[in-house]
Amino acid sequence: MRKLAGLVFVTAGCIALPSVHAQSAAVRPTAEFKVPAESTIPSGPQGDAIRNGKLLLTETHQRLPNNVGNKLTCANCHIGAGTTPNASPWVGIWGVFPEYRSRGGQINSLQQRVNDCFQRSMNGKALPYDSKEMNDILAYMQWLSTGVPTGVSVKGRGFGPINRELKPNADNGKAVYAAKCASCHGVNGEGMKDAKGAYTFPALWGKDSFNVGAGMARTYTAAAFVKHNMPLGQPNTLTDQEAVDVAEFFTHQPRPDYAPKVKDWPKGDKPKDARS
Repeated sequence: MRKLAGLVFVTAGCIALPSVHAQSAAVRPTAEFKVPAESTIPSGPQGDAIRNGKLLLTETHQRLPNNVGNKLTCANCHIGAGTTPNASPWVGIWGVFPEYRSRGGQINSLQQRVNDCFQRSMNGKALPYDSKEMNDILAYMQWLSTGVPTGVSVKGRGFGPINRELKPNADNGKAVYAAKCASCHGVNGEGMKDAKGAYTFPALWGKDSFNVGAGMARTYTAAAFVKHNMPLGQPNTLTDQEAVDVAEFFTHQPRPDYAPKVKDWPKGDKPKDARS
């Protein structure tokens, strides 16, 4: 949308994972949202890793072409390089993993969570856990979490609330998309590219978009992102109903499949908006 900065879904992690007892994010204590100043990035190899990690997350398809199957970057969904509340920020993410995720029915490490996004939102391939690229990504996420106690979530984690009891109306969503989203994301969801062929506004469906296994392919997940972040520069200007309607419209447009989705929610707690 104007604006739908993108998709993906990722939250971040740590290499030497903290030994914290995994618990639901809903019951964690919370800390204030605070982005560390760039001036606090250390010199030397650690600082180099942090800076490169940020580049990998903001220029993902350019720097990791073998791992990205579409033309998206992580920052399409994690707005402001993971520094924006209610846009799935990476601030504070370091100390909350390992964490239980119902989609896989198991405890996930941060590396697993990052790779989940590469395989689903990027429609691509996982990074080796011990690769320089994975370590640098985690170094950036760790730095963003400076000052956040282990086991504590920050306020603004995730995409923010949305009324999941609303019944979606795709026809109204189509009208909302035409009025609020098409100017940036294209009449046919094709996105908008710059002179170098990189997306300034990501594709919302088609071959260059996230696949059906991504969280953004779910109506209410996408609606929460839209509600609190779109149109770009005009967050919270759509009603919950408009956000749900437009999400229902664009999430159900053609996009790449994800065969392993058949293994999702093994404990039988599949959400009502999960793609089949």
